[in-house]
Amino acid sequence: MVTVKLFGMTKFLVGNKSALSLPMAHSGKVKDLIELISTGYPQIGELIQNKKVLVSVNQDIAHEETVIHEHDEVALLPPFAGGSESNSPTGPLTDDMFVRIQREDFSIDEEINRVRSRSKQIGGISIFLGTARDRSRGRTVDSITFEHYDGMAQKKLREIRERGLKEFNIIELLIIHRYGDISIGENIVLIIAGAEHRAESFPACRWAIDELKKITPIWKLEHTPGGEVWVEEHP
Repeated sequence: MVTVKLFGMTKFLVGNKSALSLPMAHSGKVKDLIELISTGYPQIGELIQNKKVLVSVNQDIAHEETVIHEHDEVALLPPFAGGSESNSPTGPLTDDMFVRIQREDFSIDEEINRVRSRSKQIGGISIFLGTARDRSRGRTVDSITFEHYDGMAQKKLREIRERGLKEFNIIELLIIHRYGDISIGENIVLIIAGAEHRAESFPACRWAIDELKKITPIWKLEHTPGGEVWVEEHP
């Protein structure tokens, strides 16, 4: 048997379950798993075949020939909407303080000061703040719920920060994404890039939020007067 974690729309397609237990032989391959899913849950199978749902093994995107061993962590990942619970950190600065997924709101001023404290060479700071709006694709939105793949989401945000520090001429990059229920007007995501000059911080900040939405397993559920809608992608 293999247990497959479900997120976002895939949960709704199987009766709002958070996981599936499938009769798969030990050391089978992802393609065998896809065949089982397609037989028992054809709607999900079609989404996998059309690359709208990905399979991950041990928090890495898998391909059809990836072998699934006993005790591997397997999950189905619908299109990402993007962000382990953590509290606002205090004490000496560590890299983990600059990449966080948390339920509670954050203080923009405190996070700017956190980046500034990294180096006195920082002279330009660029910020992206994402907030919850009351309209989406022509629909009225009452509130939003964000779900994330705990562990893998943090891993992807760390990768973004590490790549940003290597590929852009910046000194620090901070990324925070909230999860859980978000009211209209509340903060959702914060990106802060600190560099010696503004020209270096702007592109890093924009790249980081764009990359977050591409590769981070975070899903957005909009609550509207007409019902709940999972957002497969957003600008």
